[in-house]
Amino acid sequence: MSVFALFALTVIPLIFTPGPDMLFILSQVLGKDAKAGMMATLGVCCGYLVHSILVALGLAAIIVSFPILFESIRWLGIAYLLYLSFSLLKSVFKNKDLSIEKQAVASPIKKGFFTALLNPKGMLIYFAILPQFIDQSANTVTQGLILSLIFIGLIFVVYCSLSLVFAKISQNAQIDARKQKWIDAGSGGLLALAATWLIIN
Repeated sequence: MSVFALFALTVIPLIFTPGPDMLFILSQVLGKDAKAGMMATLGVCCGYLVHSILVALGLAAIIVSFPILFESIRWLGIAYLLYLSFSLLKSVFKNKDLSIEKQAVASPIKKGFFTALLNPKGMLIYFAILPQFIDQSANTVTQGLILSLIFIGLIFVVYCSLSLVFAKISQNAQIDARKQKWIDAGSGGLLALAATWLIIN
């Protein structure tokens, strides 16, 4: 399996995991329309583009000069995946609804940009998970940029699709708890498999 395809399979569950980015985008959809959600998605992608540039420019030096730091970051990424997996699987046994605030902002692109730029989940993906898919013997900058573009591209497709879907459903701000449990269970299982792969490789 291509390392790029494996990276995509690893981050897709993370993208689908409800977080600041997703909740902000869906709030724009519920507060206004699908276009507002797509504009917010564009801002989120721009925010992660900043992370991409920073990681790509500094990744080679980190890997070559600080192998101990790299291993520490690697295990931090594994721990993060396992934590998310455990949290999602645990939520399957709880009664919950995901509440999304209906609130449209004047500049969804700008707000989406800062939401992604300051999102801890996004930072951990870039600084703890993405580096583990880099081949140290090849051009690390190019690989980092390709992986970053894959991540941003997936975010754009997923969040724009969600914007269209949520624009068509009722304006009820509660996501069906039963459906959310299935999403959590599937995402948690995939994250556990991803963490297992990273441990044995």
